[in-house]
Amino acid sequence: MLNHLNSQEVLVEIQKAEDQEAELDEMWSYVQSKKHPRWLWHAIDHYTGKVLAYTFGDHKDEVFLKLREILEPFGITRFYTDDWGAYECHLPPEQHTVGKANTQKIERKHLTLRTRIKR
Repeated sequence: MLNHLNSQEVLVEIQKAEDQEAELDEMWSYVQSKKHPRWLWHAIDHYTGKVLAYTFGDHKDEVFLKLREILEPFGITRFYTDDWGAYECHLPPEQHTVGKANTQKIERKHLTLRTRIKR
């Protein structure tokens, strides 16, 4: 599908809010074989659930740093994540909240994606 997207047909909307808060998470799936996992890293707006940015890669810090770079223009003031190490290493503690209570929207999106991929 990505090979068939025309960049002129893709709508990109960038909004900067006063207090931009984002939920970040990663999920994996596979194509044909579990030996070749594909990791999706993405960030959504904490209030609206809209996808802010995403990237694909391994389950490594470098890929998270790529996502963080993509998110830079948004001016995010608070990040909500699970307790995976890359988040704690690379996000400022005063802007980072770890826990399940504030990552419900992004975890729901993962469940929806997994369910739709199976069909």
